[in-house]
Amino acid sequence: MISVILPFYNAENTLARAIQSVLNQSGVQLQLILVNNNSSDNSRAVAAQFSAENQNIILVDEAKQGVVFAMNKGLELANGTYIARMDADDIWFADKLRKQLAFLEHHNEIELLATQVAYQAERPLKGLQAYVAWSNAIQTPDDISKMIFAESPLINPSIMFKASLVERFGYYRQGDFPEDYEMFLRWHANGVKMAKLNETLMQWTDSDTRLTRTHAAYSPEAFNTIKCQYLSQWLKTNNHLAPKVWVWGAGRKTRRKAEELTKYGVQIEGYIDLFQGRTNRKQCIAYTDLKNDKSKFVLSFVSNRGRSTEIRNYLKSIGLVETEDFIMAS
Repeated sequence: MISVILPFYNAENTLARAIQSVLNQSGVQLQLILVNNNSSDNSRAVAAQFSAENQNIILVDEAKQGVVFAMNKGLELANGTYIARMDADDIWFADKLRKQLAFLEHHNEIELLATQVAYQAERPLKGLQAYVAWSNAIQTPDDISKMIFAESPLINPSIMFKASLVERFGYYRQGDFPEDYEMFLRWHANGVKMAKLNETLMQWTDSDTRLTRTHAAYSPEAFNTIKCQYLSQWLKTNNHLAPKVWVWGAGRKTRRKAEELTKYGVQIEGYIDLFQGRTNRKQCIAYTDLKNDKSKFVLSFVSNRGRSTEIRNYLKSIGLVETEDFIMAS
């Protein structure tokens, strides 16, 4: 019932552990597709040994370099009702797939299901630790929908989704952006309901060589660019004052992020900050001057996670309704 796709590149030190954690899954029927993406170390030999010993494992090679091409090769070969994504340096707990399958089978309206993850790293980054804690707390379809423009609320190797989503909305897309976040945004734009189990069912392993640390497609700028593309589309439908918005955050860095939206026809009417007049680019009001009069649609682009939570709570405290009067965009 489940096709697991595991692309790998030069992962000889972790690949066997990752594969074994997939094979250790209890109570499910699965097909494991291992996609070698031009590895120059012993990774392919490791994968070949597992493939020779297990008829449910398919080993293929993808000559085009990049996780998008490797994932799409796996999707072409997948025959499961559900697709699960795995990385070569992560570890699944033995009941991960069984619990995800049981949930999806009993909640037909949910088409993608993630899990909470445990963060593991030889050199932990406080920013990633904070991100994992933030992501783990976002679980319901409503919360995922509200926070999807802040950051990706789903950690890629934790997800399982209906294979029909690929048939309906297409494969992973190649570009100067994080391919998983783009896919989540695309599915969200098409009304796909996503949820997360309130349980930690895998170890998400961070390393100095992980693509999220090293590749330009996973830079903050790349995340912001693809986010603004989809956010601008969402605003056209959901902002009752479209195309006009007010941006919370008048600092230069925040303004630069928000101004990406203007490429898609969004009009920034003014800024909101701690004090009036922090920038002279446009009108800038103090946050205490905000009123619950539906006269401003607010986008919060403040990236500090603790500050962002305070802003969200303040907007709610003055009677503004999330997704009707404001949205968190960072």
